[in-house]
Amino acid sequence: MIRKLPSGGYRLYSRSINPKTGKRRNLGTFNTRAAAEQHEREVQFFKRRTR
Repeated sequence: MIRKLPSGGYRLYSRSINPKTGKRRNLGTFNTRAAAEQHEREVQFFKRRTR
């Protein structure tokens, strides 16, 4: 899940909520939405590859 920050950047959050904190995990902050979307694809690829 990508959210736009007040600073103008974009942050990638985990889709699932962290049970320990009750919030979503921060998976990285990026200057452009395209960079955040690219990293989201990389994360999904890595998740499937390591199972």
